[in-house]
Amino acid sequence: MAPLINPITLIFASIFTSNILLSNFLGMCSFISISKEWKSSLGLGLAVTFVLTITSAICWVVLYYIIIPLNIEYLSFIIFIIVIAAVVQILEMLIDRLSPALYLSLGIFLPLITVNCAILGAILFMQIRNYNFLQSIAFGFGSGTGWWLAIVLLAAIRERIEKNPVPAGLKGPGITMIVIGFMALAFMGFSGMIQVQ
Repeated sequence: MAPLINPITLIFASIFTSNILLSNFLGMCSFISISKEWKSSLGLGLAVTFVLTITSAICWVVLYYIIIPLNIEYLSFIIFIIVIAAVVQILEMLIDRLSPALYLSLGIFLPLITVNCAILGAILFMQIRNYNFLQSIAFGFGSGTGWWLAIVLLAAIRERIEKNPVPAGLKGPGITMIVIGFMALAFMGFSGMIQVQ
């Protein structure tokens, strides 16, 4: 197991200093595509946070009570993807039932959470770093919250930029990538405050 890292420290570290999106650049496709509208970004960010938290817990149990005892570590990627897909399918049915408008605004990106590399990346970081159960849940929740914070911030900035003049050569993807770079630099400013090995 990993050294005893306080789960609260792990949450803050995974939100700010080791943000899964702005430090590791995992989950960029849906991050850039959905961040045009604030409400859709909020919904997708909450969905990613929920999926990351739940799958971190489930995958930890599956890893230590099924995969390792049966000595089938070579199947761990496939098993983790199956767990993620099942959780996303349940979440998709819940959102469709509880908020059809959010379901329609997320469109194809809701099922694509299954293959969002941020989710699989967080699960693999949990496995590589040998986190215990509480650390895994804290890391999953913090990584999801960091992803949610980044997408909501980008959506708010993009909505603000739309109302202001931007040079023609920078409109669209150009200004978006510049903003993401500045956001990554801003989050790097937290480095050294909380460090997790």
